Amino acid sequence: MITVYRPLKALFVSSLAVAASHLILSDTLYLGFAGQAASTLGAGGPAYSADQAFTTALMNTALVMPLVLWIGLRISGERGVWLTVLTGTGAWVVTVWNGIGVLDDGPGAILPLRSMLLVVGLAAVASLVPVRATRRRSAPPPPPAPGA
Repeated sequence: MITVYRPLKALFVSSLAVAASHLILSDTLYLGFAGQAASTLGAGGPAYSADQAFTTALMNTALVMPLVLWIGLRISGERGVWLTVLTGTGAWVVTVWNGIGVLDDGPGAILPLRSMLLVVGLAAVASLVPVRATRRRSAPPPPPAPGA
C-alpha cells in the first residue's frame, strides 16, 4: 500500500542524495585538478593526472548516491526501496554523464538545476510503484495433542 508520505520521503531523501553526490563530485574534481595544476607548475603535493581525478570523482559520486538513497529511505521506515534507489542512481549517472563538462569550467560550477530536479522527481515517481509485500512463511502449526 502506497501512502502519501512515501513520495515525500523519497523527495526529501533524494534531494539530500543529490546534494551530497554533487558536493563529492565537484570537490573531488576540483581537488584533482588543483593537484594536477600544482604538479604541472612544479609545486609539491600529490601528482594527480586528469584521468585519476575524473575516475575518482565519478566513482565517489556513483557510490554516494545509492548509499544515501538506500540508507535514508530505510531510516525513514520504508521497505522495498530497490526501485527508487536504482531509478535515482541511474538518473544521477545520466545527469553527470551529460553535464560533467560544466564542472570542468572552474571551481564553484554546478550541474544544471533542471537536471538535478529531474533526478529528484524521478526517484519520487519511482517510489509510487507498489511494492509487493513478501511475508515470511512460518512453520506449520503443531499437530493437535492426541486425545485432545
